[in-house]
Amino acid sequence: MKFTKMHGCGNDYVYVNCFEEKVSDPEKLSPIISDRHKGIGADGLILILPTPNADAFMQLYNADGSSDTMCGNGIRCVAKYVYDHGLVPKDKRTLRIDTPVGMHELELTVENGKVSSVCVDMGIGRATTRIPELITVHGTPLKYIGINVGNDHAVYFLDENPAIRDIHSWPDSKFAAEGDYFERHENFPNRINSEFIEVVSRREINMRVYERGSGETMACGTGSTASVFAGVISGRLDREVTVHLRGGDLVIRVDEDNRCFMTGPAVEVFSGEYNA
Repeated sequence: MKFTKMHGCGNDYVYVNCFEEKVSDPEKLSPIISDRHKGIGADGLILILPTPNADAFMQLYNADGSSDTMCGNGIRCVAKYVYDHGLVPKDKRTLRIDTPVGMHELELTVENGKVSSVCVDMGIGRATTRIPELITVHGTPLKYIGINVGNDHAVYFLDENPAIRDIHSWPDSKFAAEGDYFERHENFPNRINSEFIEVVSRREINMRVYERGSGETMACGTGSTASVFAGVISGRLDREVTVHLRGGDLVIRVDEDNRCFMTGPAVEVFSGEYNA
């Protein structure tokens, strides 16, 4: 099986061009190839599939093999792959990528014949809880805002959660252990993506994320979008915000109709063959 390793702000996936390849059991394959010691190493597996309705269809599998609906960093890399590898004409600058939760339009920035960054129409955000919602995680009372941007998120603003105010400085081992309590809380029967937000200013935030099915990742595009949207509707943030993640920066814009746009890089690392 031929594959390409790509990342957006360090949120890395193994991509398979299913215009040419066939993957028969992606749920089983994803944990194997995602293993950073015995596999290729990634946050999951993304299949780039042909579809009559768009330039490509994106299907995502987390590092634990569970399927997912949307990935902001992943869809930017799908757009880069489709353009750079000649699946669309070289004069095309707007792509349409379909996903399990609907179609997304992407604007390409091309430099020296290759995509360097992508702006994604992430759709209209919506709150799924009260603002804020109360929760107790591993014995600690907290407040969060539930947001859906194609998948579900719980956004924790640290200014109103003093018990975890220092979470950005937690060692990776502690964050991983505690993150599991957030992901698998009884309030979220299908598990949840959790974002922990330090507001630097009305146009700038720091974010640490614990993703459903993958644990801590260097970045999360949907999580960044959800966090900025939560900040806008709760009055903390302006409508265009730079999100600082462990792997780099994303820019999120929320229009007056609550339609969200994400702009960030897409990077191809290497290609190879995996012997299943």
